[in-house]
Amino acid sequence: MKKLLKFATVLIAGVISLSAVHAQQAIKIGAINPYSGPLALSGSEVTRGYELAVEAVNGKGGILGRKVELIKGDAGNPQQGISIVSKLVEQDKVDLFMGTYTSAVSNTASDSAARYNKIYWETHALSADLTERGLSNFIRSGPSAVHFAETSVKGALEIIAPKLNKKSDQLKVWIEHEDSAYGTSIAQAQKKLFETAGVKVLGVGSHAFRSIDLTDSILRARAAAPDIWVSTGYVPDSILLLRTMRDQGFVPPAILMQGTGDSKEFLDAMGPFMDGIFVVGYPNADLAPSFAPGAAAFMDAYRKKFGAEPIAPQSLEAYAMAHVLFDVITVAGGTDMKKMIAATLAMDKPVSTYPNGFGAKFDAKMQNTRANPNITQWQKGRSVTIYPNNAASAGTTIINIPRAK
Repeated sequence: MKKLLKFATVLIAGVISLSAVHAQQAIKIGAINPYSGPLALSGSEVTRGYELAVEAVNGKGGILGRKVELIKGDAGNPQQGISIVSKLVEQDKVDLFMGTYTSAVSNTASDSAARYNKIYWETHALSADLTERGLSNFIRSGPSAVHFAETSVKGALEIIAPKLNKKSDQLKVWIEHEDSAYGTSIAQAQKKLFETAGVKVLGVGSHAFRSIDLTDSILRARAAAPDIWVSTGYVPDSILLLRTMRDQGFVPPAILMQGTGDSKEFLDAMGPFMDGIFVVGYPNADLAPSFAPGAAAFMDAYRKKFGAEPIAPQSLEAYAMAHVLFDVITVAGGTDMKKMIAATLAMDKPVSTYPNGFGAKFDAKMQNTRANPNITQWQKGRSVTIYPNNAASAGTTIINIPRAK
C-alpha cells in the first residue's frame, strides 16, 4: 500500500510538473519584415513596436499564463517571404505570424503560412488584393489601400481645396505612385474617388521604388501644372522624387503624400523643404489624449527602451495592432487558426480603444473597418497631426499652402 501511495504521489507530481511546463511554454510569433537592404530601417521600426507590445503584455503575466516570444524573420522580397515562413515554422516552431512592411512580401508569406495552418496577422501592408484573396488565415488589423485613398481624397477636398480657394470641380491633381500592388491599388482608388468628386485628374504616373533617376516623372507632372501633387511610395523613391522636384523647380501649390513621408529620414534628407507637405499615414504619436489614450505611454516606453524618439509612426501602429492580436488570442484561448478567426470576427471595439486611436470591427474579408489613417503636416521640423479634427492637438493650424516659391 505504501509503495502504491508513493507511486501515485510521484505520478501526480509529474502531471503537475508537466502541466506547469506546458503553461510556461511561450507563444511564439514570427515577425516578418525587411531587416536588411534598402527598407531595413522601416522594417526594424515596425518590429520595435512589436517588441514594446510584447514587453508590455509579458509584464502583466503574458497571455493565458504564457509569455510571448517574438522571433524575427528577414524578408525583403516575395521569395524571401516564402522561405522565411518555412524556416520559422520548421526550425523555430512559431505559432503564428505578424508583419509586414511591404505588401509584396505579405502576399507570399501569408500564402505560405496558410499551408501550415498558421494565422498571418497583418498590421501594415496595404494592398487591396491581400483581403480579396479569401485566404483562410489572413487577418488585416491595420488599414487598407482603400482607407488610405479615402483619407487622401477627404484631405484634398476638406483641407487643401479651401486653402487654395477652389471648389472640387476647379481642383486639378496629378497622381504619382510606385508600381507594386501597394502603390498601384492606392492610386487606382484615388483616381476613381477624385473623379467621382468632380476633381480633374491630369495624369497618373508610376515608377519602380528602386529607381535611381525620376526626372521624367517630375517633368511630366510639372508640365501638367496640378494644384495638388499626390504621391504614394516607399522611403527611397519618395525622397528621390522630392529631391528631383526641388532641383527641377517644380513647386505645386500643395504636396500630399501617402504611406511614407512622415519619418525623420525625410527631414534629414530634405530639411526645410518639407514644411507644408501633407502626409496620409499611420497615426502619429502627437495624437490628442482623448483620441488615443495609450499614445503617451507608448512614447514613454519607446524612449526608455531605445533612447530616442520614434523614427516613424509605423512603430506606434505595430504596438497598437499587436495589442489587438493579444486580445484575439485571449478570447480564442490560444493560437488555433479557426478559433482565432472566430474570435476576430466577434470583436467589436470602438474607435479610440487602442493606443493609436483605432478600434476593432472586422468584415467578412477579415479587414478591420475601424482602422483609418490620419493626415499630418510638416511644420518647422515636426510632423503634426491635423486630421481628423478630434485627433489633432488643440490649436493646430495649416501652414505654407499654397507653397511658397
